Amino acid sequence: MKTIYQMMLASLLSVPAIVHVNAQVKVKAEQVKLHELDVMNQLTTATAVVNMPVSQLLNAPGNEALRAFFFTPVKEKTLQGKRIAVIAADGFEEIELTGPVWYFRQLGARVDIVAPKFNPAPERFGLSYPEMSKTHIMAIQYLQPVGWIKFDLTADQAKVSDYDAVFIPGGAWNPDNLRYDKDVIKFIQDFSGSKKLIAAICHAPVVLASADILKGRKLTGYWNIQVDLKNAGGIVTDEPVVTDGNIITSRHPIDVADFSRAVENWLLKK
Repeated sequence: MKTIYQMMLASLLSVPAIVHVNAQVKVKAEQVKLHELDVMNQLTTATAVVNMPVSQLLNAPGNEALRAFFFTPVKEKTLQGKRIAVIAADGFEEIELTGPVWYFRQLGARVDIVAPKFNPAPERFGLSYPEMSKTHIMAIQYLQPVGWIKFDLTADQAKVSDYDAVFIPGGAWNPDNLRYDKDVIKFIQDFSGSKKLIAAICHAPVVLASADILKGRKLTGYWNIQVDLKNAGGIVTDEPVVTDGNIITSRHPIDVADFSRAVENWLLKK
Protein backbone atom coordinates (compact mmCIF):
# COMPACT_ATOMS: atom_id res chain seq x y z
CA MET A 1 0.00 0.00 0.00
CA LYS A 2 1.35 3.40 -0.94
CA THR A 3 1.99 5.81 1.89
CA ILE A 4 0.40 9.24 1.85
CA TYR A 5 3.90 10.60 1.29
CA GLN A 6 4.29 8.52 -1.90
CA MET A 7 0.85 9.43 -3.23
CA MET A 8 1.31 13.12 -2.59
CA LEU A 9 4.79 13.10 -4.11
CA ALA A 10 3.50 11.36 -7.24
CA SER A 11 0.73 13.90 -7.52
CA LEU A 12 3.12 16.80 -7.14
CA LEU A 13 5.38 15.47 -9.88
CA SER A 14 2.56 14.94 -12.33
CA VAL A 15 0.49 18.14 -11.91
CA PRO A 16 1.42 21.74 -11.13
CA ALA A 17 -0.99 22.10 -8.21
CA ILE A 18 -3.08 20.22 -5.69
CA VAL A 19 -6.69 21.36 -5.67
CA HIS A 20 -8.81 20.63 -2.60
CA VAL A 21 -12.30 21.09 -4.07
CA ASN A 22 -14.27 21.37 -0.85
CA ALA A 23 -11.92 23.77 0.86
CA GLN A 24 -11.18 25.63 -2.40
CA VAL A 25 -7.48 25.70 -1.51
CA LYS A 26 -4.62 25.47 -4.03
CA VAL A 27 -1.07 24.51 -3.07
CA LYS A 28 1.69 24.99 -5.61
CA ALA A 29 4.07 22.06 -5.93
CA GLU A 30 7.16 24.17 -5.51
CA GLN A 31 5.85 25.43 -2.15
CA VAL A 32 5.77 21.94 -0.62
CA LYS A 33 9.08 20.51 0.60
CA LEU A 34 9.82 16.82 0.93
CA HIS A 35 10.43 17.29 4.65
CA GLU A 36 6.97 18.82 5.01
CA LEU A 37 5.41 15.92 3.11
CA ASP A 38 7.17 13.49 5.43
CA VAL A 39 5.82 15.29 8.49
CA MET A 40 2.30 15.36 7.03
CA ASN A 41 2.54 11.64 6.37
CA GLN A 42 3.36 11.03 10.03
CA LEU A 43 0.49 13.27 11.19
CA THR A 44 -2.09 11.63 8.94
CA THR A 45 -3.84 8.33 9.59
CA ALA A 46 -4.51 5.74 6.90
CA THR A 47 -7.74 6.12 4.94
CA ALA A 48 -10.43 3.54 5.60
CA VAL A 49 -14.08 4.12 4.73
CA VAL A 50 -16.83 2.51 6.79
CA ASN A 51 -20.01 2.25 4.75
CA MET A 52 -23.47 1.62 6.16
CA PRO A 53 -25.96 2.34 3.36
CA VAL A 54 -29.58 2.62 4.45
CA SER A 55 -30.41 -0.47 2.41
CA GLN A 56 -27.89 -2.50 4.42
CA LEU A 57 -29.42 -1.32 7.69
CA LEU A 58 -32.96 -2.16 6.59
CA ASN A 59 -31.96 -5.57 5.25
CA ALA A 60 -29.84 -6.61 8.24
CA PRO A 61 -31.06 -9.71 10.13
CA GLY A 62 -33.25 -8.69 13.05
CA ASN A 63 -34.37 -5.43 11.44
CA GLU A 64 -37.41 -6.84 9.65
CA ALA A 65 -39.79 -4.63 11.65
CA LEU A 66 -37.74 -1.53 10.80
CA ARG A 67 -37.85 -2.45 7.11
CA ALA A 68 -41.62 -2.96 7.27
CA PHE A 69 -42.04 0.41 8.96
CA PHE A 70 -40.55 2.24 5.99
CA PHE A 71 -41.94 0.09 3.18
CA THR A 72 -45.52 -0.20 4.40
CA PRO A 73 -47.53 2.63 2.77
CA VAL A 74 -48.85 5.26 5.18
CA LYS A 75 -52.59 5.57 4.56
CA GLU A 76 -53.86 8.09 7.12
CA LYS A 77 -52.80 11.71 7.63
CA THR A 78 -52.95 11.43 11.41
CA LEU A 79 -50.69 14.44 11.99
CA GLN A 80 -52.33 16.80 9.51
CA GLY A 81 -52.01 20.34 10.83
CA LYS A 82 -49.19 19.53 13.28
CA ARG A 83 -45.86 21.33 13.09
CA ILE A 84 -42.62 19.71 14.21
CA ALA A 85 -39.17 21.27 14.54
CA VAL A 86 -36.07 19.14 14.06
CA ILE A 87 -33.03 20.55 15.85
CA ALA A 88 -29.82 19.33 14.23
CA ALA A 89 -26.25 20.36 13.44
CA ASP A 90 -23.28 18.92 11.58
CA GLY A 91 -22.73 15.26 12.48
CA PHE A 92 -26.33 14.09 12.82
CA GLU A 93 -27.00 10.37 12.31
CA GLU A 94 -28.62 10.22 8.87
CA ILE A 95 -31.47 7.73 9.42
CA GLU A 96 -32.32 9.28 12.81
CA LEU A 97 -33.23 12.52 11.05
CA THR A 98 -34.41 11.39 7.62
CA GLY A 99 -36.43 8.46 9.00
CA PRO A 100 -38.70 10.34 11.44
CA VAL A 101 -38.92 13.34 9.09
CA TRP A 102 -40.12 11.07 6.28
CA TYR A 103 -42.68 9.42 8.54
CA PHE A 104 -44.07 12.64 10.03
CA ARG A 105 -44.41 14.19 6.58
CA GLN A 106 -46.17 11.07 5.33
CA LEU A 107 -48.61 11.57 8.19
CA GLY A 108 -49.29 15.13 7.04
CA ALA A 109 -47.19 17.10 9.52
CA ARG A 110 -45.16 20.12 8.54
CA VAL A 111 -41.54 19.53 9.54
CA ASP A 112 -38.89 22.25 9.67
CA ILE A 113 -35.18 21.52 10.05
CA VAL A 114 -33.65 24.03 12.47
CA ALA A 115 -29.87 24.43 12.82
CA PRO A 116 -27.50 26.64 14.82
CA LYS A 117 -26.24 29.75 13.08
CA PHE A 118 -23.11 29.10 11.02
CA ASN A 119 -20.20 29.74 13.36
CA PRO A 120 -16.84 28.80 11.85
CA ALA A 121 -13.93 27.93 14.10
CA PRO A 122 -11.18 30.52 14.64
CA GLU A 123 -8.76 30.80 11.72
CA ARG A 124 -5.86 29.45 13.79
CA PHE A 125 -7.65 26.06 13.99
CA GLY A 126 -6.70 25.55 10.35
CA LEU A 127 -10.15 24.40 9.23
CA SER A 128 -11.81 25.02 5.88
CA TYR A 129 -15.55 24.91 5.22
CA PRO A 130 -17.44 24.32 1.98
CA GLU A 131 -19.73 27.18 0.99
CA MET A 132 -22.78 24.98 1.59
CA SER A 133 -21.99 24.93 5.33
CA LYS A 134 -23.91 28.20 5.54
CA THR A 135 -27.16 26.59 4.36
CA HIS A 136 -26.73 22.84 4.97
CA ILE A 137 -25.75 20.47 7.77
CA MET A 138 -23.67 17.31 7.37
CA ALA A 139 -25.06 13.81 7.85
CA ILE A 140 -23.03 10.88 9.15
CA GLN A 141 -23.51 7.13 9.31
CA TYR A 142 -21.95 6.09 12.61
CA LEU A 143 -18.74 8.16 12.26
CA GLN A 144 -18.55 8.46 8.46
CA PRO A 145 -19.71 11.70 6.74
CA VAL A 146 -22.16 10.75 4.00
CA GLY A 147 -24.10 13.78 2.78
CA TRP A 148 -25.72 17.13 3.39
CA ILE A 149 -29.27 18.36 4.02
CA LYS A 150 -30.57 21.90 3.74
CA PHE A 151 -32.01 23.47 6.88
CA ASP A 152 -35.06 25.74 6.90
CA LEU A 153 -34.15 28.26 9.59
CA THR A 154 -31.68 28.88 12.41
CA ALA A 155 -32.30 28.32 16.11
CA ASP A 156 -32.43 32.03 16.90
CA GLN A 157 -35.31 32.37 14.40
CA ALA A 158 -37.39 29.45 15.71
CA LYS A 159 -40.38 30.19 17.96
CA VAL A 160 -41.87 27.69 20.41
CA SER A 161 -45.36 29.01 19.60
CA ASP A 162 -44.96 27.83 15.98
CA TYR A 163 -44.54 24.14 16.86
CA ASP A 164 -46.33 21.26 18.54
CA ALA A 165 -43.18 19.20 19.07
CA VAL A 166 -39.42 19.27 18.72
CA PHE A 167 -37.18 16.30 18.14
CA ILE A 168 -33.41 15.94 18.12
CA PRO A 169 -31.64 13.21 16.11
CA GLY A 170 -28.48 11.63 17.45
CA GLY A 171 -25.07 11.11 15.97
CA ALA A 172 -21.88 11.29 17.99
CA TRP A 173 -21.02 14.85 16.86
CA ASN A 174 -24.40 16.47 16.41
CA PRO A 175 -25.37 16.73 20.11
CA ASP A 176 -21.96 18.15 21.01
CA ASN A 177 -22.44 20.87 18.40
CA LEU A 178 -25.95 21.58 19.68
CA ARG A 179 -25.33 21.63 23.43
CA TYR A 180 -22.80 24.43 23.07
CA ASP A 181 -25.22 26.70 21.20
CA LYS A 182 -27.07 29.14 23.48
CA ASP A 183 -29.97 29.60 21.04
CA VAL A 184 -30.55 25.85 20.87
CA ILE A 185 -30.48 25.46 24.65
CA LYS A 186 -32.88 28.36 25.16
CA PHE A 187 -35.27 26.92 22.57
CA ILE A 188 -35.25 23.52 24.36
CA GLN A 189 -35.73 25.13 27.76
CA ASP A 190 -38.62 27.25 26.48
CA PHE A 191 -40.15 24.16 24.90
CA SER A 192 -39.87 22.33 28.21
CA GLY A 193 -41.61 25.20 29.97
CA SER A 194 -44.47 25.05 27.47
CA LYS A 195 -45.07 21.35 28.26
CA LYS A 196 -45.00 20.61 24.54
CA LEU A 197 -43.34 17.43 23.32
CA ILE A 198 -39.54 17.11 23.35
CA ALA A 199 -38.16 13.95 21.71
CA ALA A 200 -34.51 12.86 21.47
CA ILE A 201 -32.89 9.70 20.13
CA CYS A 202 -29.48 8.05 20.50
CA HIS A 203 -26.84 10.60 21.69
CA ALA A 204 -29.32 13.49 21.56
CA PRO A 205 -30.57 13.28 25.18
CA VAL A 206 -27.28 14.88 26.29
CA VAL A 207 -28.63 18.11 24.79
CA LEU A 208 -31.52 17.83 27.25
CA ALA A 209 -28.96 17.32 30.01
CA SER A 210 -27.24 20.57 28.99
CA ALA A 211 -30.65 22.28 29.08
CA ASP A 212 -31.00 21.00 32.67
CA ILE A 213 -34.45 19.45 32.21
CA LEU A 214 -33.74 15.81 33.14
CA LYS A 215 -33.80 15.80 36.94
CA GLY A 216 -36.13 13.03 38.11
CA ARG A 217 -37.23 12.17 34.56
CA LYS A 218 -37.35 8.62 33.20
CA LEU A 219 -35.47 8.24 29.94
CA THR A 220 -33.10 6.21 27.80
CA GLY A 221 -30.32 6.93 25.31
CA TYR A 222 -27.37 5.47 23.47
CA TRP A 223 -25.42 3.12 25.75
CA ASN A 224 -22.31 5.33 25.83
CA ILE A 225 -24.21 8.31 27.26
CA GLN A 226 -26.42 6.59 29.81
CA VAL A 227 -24.01 7.45 32.62
CA ASP A 228 -24.15 11.12 31.56
CA LEU A 229 -27.94 11.03 31.72
CA LYS A 230 -27.78 9.56 35.24
CA ASN A 231 -25.31 12.26 36.27
CA ALA A 232 -27.80 14.84 34.99
CA GLY A 233 -30.41 13.47 37.39
CA GLY A 234 -32.27 11.21 34.98
CA ILE A 235 -33.68 7.77 35.80
CA VAL A 236 -32.23 5.68 32.98
CA THR A 237 -33.47 2.34 31.63
CA ASP A 238 -32.28 0.39 28.61
CA GLU A 239 -35.47 0.27 26.55
CA PRO A 240 -36.18 1.09 22.88
CA VAL A 241 -38.40 4.04 23.84
CA VAL A 242 -39.21 5.76 27.14
CA THR A 243 -42.00 8.32 27.55
CA ASP A 244 -42.15 10.46 30.67
CA GLY A 245 -44.61 13.32 30.50
CA ASN A 246 -43.59 15.55 27.60
CA ILE A 247 -40.21 13.86 27.04
CA ILE A 248 -39.70 10.89 24.71
CA THR A 249 -36.25 9.31 24.36
CA SER A 250 -34.82 6.40 22.40
CA ARG A 251 -31.50 4.59 22.02
CA HIS A 252 -30.32 3.80 18.51
CA PRO A 253 -31.08 3.83 14.74
CA ILE A 254 -32.69 0.38 15.09
CA ASP A 255 -35.29 2.02 17.35
CA VAL A 256 -36.33 4.68 14.81
CA ALA A 257 -39.68 3.04 14.07
CA ASP A 258 -40.67 2.73 17.74
CA PHE A 259 -39.44 6.26 18.39
CA SER A 260 -41.41 7.74 15.48
CA ARG A 261 -44.62 5.96 16.47
CA ALA A 262 -44.23 7.13 20.08
CA VAL A 263 -44.04 10.74 18.87
CA GLU A 264 -47.10 10.21 16.67
CA ASN A 265 -49.09 8.65 19.52
CA TRP A 266 -48.19 11.45 21.95
CA LEU A 267 -49.32 14.12 19.49
CA LEU A 268 -52.58 12.24 18.76
CA LYS A 269 -53.44 12.16 22.46
CA LYS A 270 -52.98 15.93 22.63
